[in-house]
Amino acid sequence: MQQASRKLFKISFLSLDMIELTFLGTSQAIPTRKRNHTAILLRYKDEMLLIDCGEGTQRQFRIANINPCKLTGLLITHWHGDHILGIPGLLQTLVLNGYNKTLHVYGPKGTRKFMQLILNMFIFVGKIKISVNELEEGIFLKKEDFSLEAINLKHSARCLAYSFLEAEKRKMDKEKLKKLGIKGKIIGELQKGKNIEYKGKIIKPEDVSFMKKGKKIAFILDTALCNGCYKAAKNADLLVAESTYSAELAKKAAEYKHLTAKQTAQIAKRSKVKQLILTHLSQRYEYKEKKILDEAKKIFSNTILARDFMNIKL
Repeated sequence: MQQASRKLFKISFLSLDMIELTFLGTSQAIPTRKRNHTAILLRYKDEMLLIDCGEGTQRQFRIANINPCKLTGLLITHWHGDHILGIPGLLQTLVLNGYNKTLHVYGPKGTRKFMQLILNMFIFVGKIKISVNELEEGIFLKKEDFSLEAINLKHSARCLAYSFLEAEKRKMDKEKLKKLGIKGKIIGELQKGKNIEYKGKIIKPEDVSFMKKGKKIAFILDTALCNGCYKAAKNADLLVAESTYSAELAKKAAEYKHLTAKQTAQIAKRSKVKQLILTHLSQRYEYKEKKILDEAKKIFSNTILARDFMNIKL
C-alpha cells in the first residue's frame, strides 16, 4: 500500500454520492519527517470541510494538489497549537488567491475570542469574509443532503468530536422501472419523491424505489476515554480517531487525556463501527507504526493507519 510520499493513497468503496477524505496531517503535537500536524479534509458534492488546521496545512494543500479556495468550512476540535497553528497561513493563502466565499468556522466555546486573536496578530494583505460559530453539543448544520453534529469530549481544553451525517437517499429499482417500461425524464420526478401518471396509472416513488440510509463519518481527535467517544462513534461507517499511544503507555495517555490504540479499537468495536482509521500518532512511533496498528487490529480487525496524503473514497 505504501507508495512515494507525494502520491495519494486510495481506497475505494461503492456509493451513490462519493464522500472523500484526504489526510493532510496525521502526527501528534510534534511533526515528523513523514507526518505533519493534524488536518483532515472532507469533500462531498460542493462542500469542502477542513477538520483542524495544524501548522503547515497550507503547504499540504499544495503538495496534495488541492485548491484551498474551494473550502466552505473549518471545523476546529479544540484550540491546542498542533490543531490550529496553520490557520493564519491558510487564511493568508486564501486572501492572496482571491477567496470569494464566506469561510464558516466552527468550534467549541472560546472560538470567537481565539479567531479574533489570530486576525489581530499580524497584518493581512487583503480581506476575507469569516463567520465564526461557537457550538453546543448536537446538530449544528443541516442541509438537504447532509448534516454535521458536535459531541463533547474530555480533554485538557474544551474539545469536540464531529460527525458527518449523510441524509438518506431514494434509490431507484432498475428492474422495477424496466418491468414497467419507465424511462427518461419522469424517473427524475420519481427520484424527487413525486407521483407520476404513466400509461393511465399512478406510479408512486415507493413502487419503484427504496430509501437508503446515508453514511456516517465520525472524527475523534484528542480525548480521554469518555461517553462522548461512544456517542460520536455509534454506528459510524467510518471512524477516524486518535491513537496517540500504545497500551503500555496507558498511564501517560490518561495523564494527558489521550487515547491508546487499544482504547480506540475498543470504542470502534463497542460502537459497531464498520471501519476504523487511526491517526494523531506520537513521534515516538515514527519507526514503530506497526506496533500501534497491530494493537488495534487485535481488537478491531478492520483498522488501517492513516498516512499524510492518504485519500479515502466512500
